[in-house]
Amino acid sequence: MTRSDSLVTVFGGSGFLGSQVVRALLRDGYRVRIAVRNPNLAFESQTQGRVGQLQRVACDVRNPAQVAAALEHATAAVNLVGVLHESPWQSFKDLHATAPETIASACVKRGIDRLVHISAIGADPDARSRYARTKADGEARARKALKSTTVIRPSVVFGRDDDLLNRFGALAAMSPALPMPGGGGTRFQPVYVGDVAEAVTRGLSDPSLAGKTFDLGGPEILTLRQILELVNTETRRDRALVPMPWSAAGALGLMMEPLSWVGLAPPLTRDQVTLMRTDNVVSPSAAGLADLGITATGIEAIAPTYLWRYRDGGQFADMAPA
Repeated sequence: MTRSDSLVTVFGGSGFLGSQVVRALLRDGYRVRIAVRNPNLAFESQTQGRVGQLQRVACDVRNPAQVAAALEHATAAVNLVGVLHESPWQSFKDLHATAPETIASACVKRGIDRLVHISAIGADPDARSRYARTKADGEARARKALKSTTVIRPSVVFGRDDDLLNRFGALAAMSPALPMPGGGGTRFQPVYVGDVAEAVTRGLSDPSLAGKTFDLGGPEILTLRQILELVNTETRRDRALVPMPWSAAGALGLMMEPLSWVGLAPPLTRDQVTLMRTDNVVSPSAAGLADLGITATGIEAIAPTYLWRYRDGGQFADMAPA
């Protein structure tokens, strides 16, 4: 079967990572079905493929019947569904744990044996963070239902529309200081969104990767302080980097959590603070980008291409007049 004959259903294909995964699949010749609650959110992907190569369908992954319908005639699937914070309408358990099991079980019933499931570095059934525990639960449930599931665990993901550097860049543009929970010593291994998308396509196309797990990180390990210093440099700001005790960060997260009750994304939650207390880096023994034949892209090569928007005066503010 050629890639043009293959139909890949991408659950959660309208988000930051999802749009890049869809683009990579279309580029490689796959037919793609984007399954999301609101198909209109995936409108940007509609012009990326050939006529008839892309389809958008409404699907709530908490509804088994809709999941089954989204997989009709599909030959493979990708699960990108996830949230960074809970709300009265979306829980970690529903989206991170139950949904992967629902999707994997539906794949089995449809005779689909290729499923790539996106989890996260730090997924651990014994983690203090609910986010990390439910991510681990989702991995286990997906694999129990479909042993050939390929699990991909990225570290924090960066790219033009990310929720990492853009969040700090926006804060630097309006605040005199950037807070560092725990003193800014937590280590991260930021991975480029394009590399993650490429890893997904290889996970689908290479049968030898079935049932394996890959931890994805970039070429550099950076502390939170170093990430904020990068933001200061690229935004041409000189914001003070202020250490914040974990207790104070947790209290701030508690104050912001009610924003989710009115449909807004809280900048910080208590669970995110708990998650930040553990380093987010690739284990030395884990398979990673190199094992997929992918050369990791450094954050310093990409960050300048979009952090300029937070400079005072924009992209060309520092250029001397001709």
